[in-house]
Amino acid sequence: MASEAGELPILAVRLREARERLGIAQVELGRRVGMDPGVASPRINQYENGVHVPHHTTAARIARELGVPLAYLYAEDDQLARWILVWTELSAAERRRLLKELESRE
Repeated sequence: MASEAGELPILAVRLREARERLGIAQVELGRRVGMDPGVASPRINQYENGVHVPHHTTAARIARELGVPLAYLYAEDDQLARWILVWTELSAAERRRLLKELESRE
C-alpha cells in the first residue's frame, strides 16, 4: 500500500516507468514473466497501482524482463534510480574506473 494518501509506493512508480519506457502493455509484461494471460494485465495493474506488491522473485523476473536491475525498482531516490540505469550501461572497465575515482574521494 502507499505510504501516504495518494502517493504510490516507489516500486509501483518505477515498474510503470520501466514498462512504458519499453513500450509494452501490462498484459504483455505479465505473459513474459509467466503469468496466466487471464490474470496478467490485472496483476501488473495491481502492482503499478500499489494495490499489491510482487514477491521478491516475481519482482526479479519483472526487472529482468524490463531490462533493469532489481535495485532500480526499489530505489527511493530519483537520482539513485537514474544512476543505477546509467551504471548498467557502462562497460566493466568504465565501472572499475568510476568506482576507483569515487572511492578515492574519501
